[in-house]
Amino acid sequence: MAEAVWRSRGRTRRSTRTVRVSVSAVVVTAVVLAVLVVPPIAQLDEQAVDLSMKLQPPSPAHPFGTDDVGRDLLLRCVYGLRISLLVGVVAALVATVIGTLVGAAAAAFGGWTDRVVMRLVDTFASVPHLLLGIFIVAMFRPGVWPVVVSVALTHWLSTARIVRSEVLSLRSRPYIDAAISGGASRWRVTARHLLPGVLPQAGLAAVLMVPHAMWHESALSFLGLGLPAHEASLGNLVQSARGSLLAGDWWPTLFPGLFLIIPTLAVAGLAGAWRERINPRRRSELML
Repeated sequence: MAEAVWRSRGRTRRSTRTVRVSVSAVVVTAVVLAVLVVPPIAQLDEQAVDLSMKLQPPSPAHPFGTDDVGRDLLLRCVYGLRISLLVGVVAALVATVIGTLVGAAAAAFGGWTDRVVMRLVDTFASVPHLLLGIFIVAMFRPGVWPVVVSVALTHWLSTARIVRSEVLSLRSRPYIDAAISGGASRWRVTARHLLPGVLPQAGLAAVLMVPHAMWHESALSFLGLGLPAHEASLGNLVQSARGSLLAGDWWPTLFPGLFLIIPTLAVAGLAGAWRERINPRRRSELML
């Protein structure tokens, strides 16, 4: 009887997980197609101002309504998502590369190298990400690439810790001992055995970092330190809608917020499935 109940629960959780992954994949695909296809096909100027149409509520002509100067909010949300996604993907890739190299080097060499590197990581981690990001981006003119640099330089720390932990685990494997006994150098063992072994974990960290970087960019733009105010990033859209929200116009704030929240949940759903796939023990525990 207990075995039947466990099997029933396992099937229910598998079906729920399948639905979650399918919905997440559909949402991510729709987001990617929207940012790649809509701007070239629409051929519309998202900066076009029409004061006679300002703050129009959602309608068939403007499904998301218009902003305080009459610009179509749906088009600006798509353009804003395009910029925010660009910042998130590039910053996540750069941060993952830095974190992977630092974490792998610290664990592979060990000794004082590991201690010094990890103390530096702890020092940087003690400073709040947003505060450090503000300090970095304030040294440049507002733009996309200063934000990318700011996000990348403040988000590699967690990846370095994850990779270091994974490399330390791999160093105890028999095939690593065999390679070292066969005369392989540390560089060769790291490049041929350790780095390939941590790529799944590093890839998962990069995927999870994309929405985090998008939120970081939005926070910087909301504070006026990210992208220029005339560019349609999601942070700028939310920032410019503050006055409209206080006046009772909810749509200029709601839809840019949804464009941030929904892709974040979709990426989290796919990342959860990826985590279960690369960690079979955890997956088997969840199925009980």
